[in-house]
Amino acid sequence: MGEILEEPLKGPARKRRPARKRRIIGLTGGIATGKSTVSDYLETRYGLPVLDADVYARQAVEKGGEILSAIAHRYGAQILLPDGDLDRRALGNIIFNNSTEKKWIEQQIHPFVRAQFDTVTETFLPEQTLVYSIPLLFEANLTHLVTEIWVVFCHKNQQEQRLMARNQLSTQEAQARLSAQMSLEKKCQQATYVLDNTTSRESLFLQIDGLIDGPIGSTSRRL
Repeated sequence: MGEILEEPLKGPARKRRPARKRRIIGLTGGIATGKSTVSDYLETRYGLPVLDADVYARQAVEKGGEILSAIAHRYGAQILLPDGDLDRRALGNIIFNNSTEKKWIEQQIHPFVRAQFDTVTETFLPEQTLVYSIPLLFEANLTHLVTEIWVVFCHKNQQEQRLMARNQLSTQEAQARLSAQMSLEKKCQQATYVLDNTTSRESLFLQIDGLIDGPIGSTSRRL
């Protein structure tokens, strides 16, 4: 039984203030548009904790885990490096050219990633603003987890060149990865805010400063 008050409360009833909803920035965009640049700036400049779906996805397929075993069972030993780790490039060549296999991989990894977001979020005070960096925020139907959506935008030719340079991919490999994702234009249409990363880092950082230091930023807790 709950605690019983010895005397009823006297005087007019007081309205209880509703709990303020935690501010969670959903950071997304296309592959190689500059999400890491934005998340690194939010972390170093403003001290905001960044919960990164890519980090959790890598944890999901660590050597010796059940998910990696399932992947190896499905695709064979050639999907593994000599040391037993996942060959990410080999897996990418499979899933970015086959939507069925891509969906199967996501079904293995996404529940683990979602559980990590829930677990890590609980370690912060309710008033702490968080950043959820989720490349597949829209594709995985995770928009309900965040209170606002920031999409990092750049032109497609910039995206392709950055991806090729960063991941040492051929033009064909880069284009296959870009084609496998939801179009950046559609993501921008559903964004709360679009960050233009077509010019300089300085310009990008000024846009971020405006969102953090502006009216909506003034209600969030800083570390």
